Amino acid sequence: MYQTMTKKAAITVQRKDFPSNSFYVVVVVKTEDQACGGSLPFYPFVEDDPVDQGHRQKTLSVLVSQAVTSEAYVGGMLFCLGIFLSFYLLTVLLACWENWRQRKKTLLVAIDRACPESASLLGHPRVLADSFPGSAPYEGYNYGSFDNGSGSTDGLVESTGSGDHSYNSQGHDQFKRRLPSGQMRQLCIAMDRSFDPVGTRPRLDSMSSVEEDDYDTLTDIDSDKNVIRTKQYLCVADLARKDKRVLRKKYQIYFWNIATIAVFYALPVVQLVITYQTVVNVTGNQDICYYNFLCAHPLGNLSAFNNILSNLGYILLGLLFLLIILQREINHNRALMRNDLYALECGIPKHFGLFYAMGTALMMEGLLSACYHVCPNYTNFQFDTSFMYMIAGLCMLKLYQKRHPDINASAYSAYACLAIVIFFSVLGVVFGKGNTAFWIVFSVIHIISTLLLSTQLYYMGRWKLDSGIFRRILHVLYTDCIRQCSGPLYTDRMVLLVMGNIINWSLAAYGLIMRPNDFASYLLAIGICNLLLYFAFYIIMKLRSGERIKLIPLLCIICTSVVWGFALFFFFQGLSTWQKTPAESREHNRDCILLDFFDDHDIWHFLSSIAMFGSFLVLLTLDDDLDTVQRDKIYVF
Repeated sequence: MYQTMTKKAAITVQRKDFPSNSFYVVVVVKTEDQACGGSLPFYPFVEDDPVDQGHRQKTLSVLVSQAVTSEAYVGGMLFCLGIFLSFYLLTVLLACWENWRQRKKTLLVAIDRACPESASLLGHPRVLADSFPGSAPYEGYNYGSFDNGSGSTDGLVESTGSGDHSYNSQGHDQFKRRLPSGQMRQLCIAMDRSFDPVGTRPRLDSMSSVEEDDYDTLTDIDSDKNVIRTKQYLCVADLARKDKRVLRKKYQIYFWNIATIAVFYALPVVQLVITYQTVVNVTGNQDICYYNFLCAHPLGNLSAFNNILSNLGYILLGLLFLLIILQREINHNRALMRNDLYALECGIPKHFGLFYAMGTALMMEGLLSACYHVCPNYTNFQFDTSFMYMIAGLCMLKLYQKRHPDINASAYSAYACLAIVIFFSVLGVVFGKGNTAFWIVFSVIHIISTLLLSTQLYYMGRWKLDSGIFRRILHVLYTDCIRQCSGPLYTDRMVLLVMGNIINWSLAAYGLIMRPNDFASYLLAIGICNLLLYFAFYIIMKLRSGERIKLIPLLCIICTSVVWGFALFFFFQGLSTWQKTPAESREHNRDCILLDFFDDHDIWHFLSSIAMFGSFLVLLTLDDDLDTVQRDKIYVF
């Protein structure tokens, strides 16, 4: 076993590799500094005159210490499992509490339906029936219009069937058996009680509605997206008119496609890193892989088992997220089968395919990160980042889908774009080091892609990329900027896109000028910056629209931000770097800091997996406050 060094180095010796229970330590001095990262000196050739290289000395100390015991391995594995299995336990407890709260709320609402005074007699505050899913028809609910509670209920009553009309005649008998007989005398039956309209909330003056005759009804949205809208502010109801079964199949394809991609991507990666590890074990050359040798605990044929074990959190928390999504989908489907009006006509349309894809991508990130840490080096780093690109892209698609359910990108086009990103990542790894031509081409493509995507987002897909695109651009510039100077139709969206273009152009300029060696991280930074910008825009617009953030997503946002901060602190410790020679990389190695088994990068794995899980929960619960709001009162932005 051999490696190069400058100031410090470490080799972990396993007893199984030395059956004689003894080994030699041999130190060889290199004749040139270049082998360890120094420059190749220039010596002028002078015939018959020896070159004086100066008097150079190095004092070397060799320390042989005992490696960690098997108890440390067991403790590390139990610690890792305990942390992430505790999230499963916490999820079960929260689910039980939520179920108990819903049952209690159901009983109170049922009592309040029978008699408003009964709730106060039982010591509970009055609960409006409108806040409970599955309540009676709403007065003033006129789906598709923008009246604020002034419409008729005829259409809705007809769609609910006769079961709703018979409720009040049976409600007293149903709850007579649930209440003590002493309290029955206090109950009265409200047969003709009227209900407040669902989702009544204050509107901003700048977002006031218009009459239905003033805008296009988009009856042909299923076949043609090139429709001119004269209404300034769209609502989710305008973009949620396609058949729900068709959309469900469309978004389920996201999950099945990423599952297929994961299998075909992961199998060659696993085979490759096993080959790398075999070469290291057979040849003994420890300059192939860039470990933190001061905290690399081998197990079997693996040289750094602790760096692989710490990725378990991505897999376990990704699986937990899939289970949470499955439970939500089951509850939503049950509500649809009951013809629950809240599930049918209120809230952001529920499509779970992208969430399944996000959970799968998180699990694959854990697997591929573990594969990278089998033998971390320059060519393997793309494995650690490929599904990070996927996660960033899927999160942005999910944010966009929330307010644009009918016009979101298909799975095929989305994954095709992500494949192009990964293709450029490979090109950057192979050709990006100091190649000016590559950086010029990439920066131009980056800027053009930003402009095309900005146009797609601003016009919500109502434009075509064909031979007449330049003529139409000139026409818009002439009519809107020269002939008459009018402001943008969608001001808030324009602000987002201008900021996005400034950031992306700045990143393109930075890459072109600095030409960083770590192209994969640079590409990932572009995706993360755009995701954070879009998420901040979504939060701001949500609050501007008069919506609110409930307690659970607010806590998730705060806790996730704190965990991300600590995670990034440990990430930037830099225990090794393949941007330098193996000998120079060993100068950054450090001892273990947790349980004498995990180093700083392992803690980054722990915290980042928790932070990504929390980020997914934020996306999942962010719009829960809209579950009782009619879709024609939910703004598109």
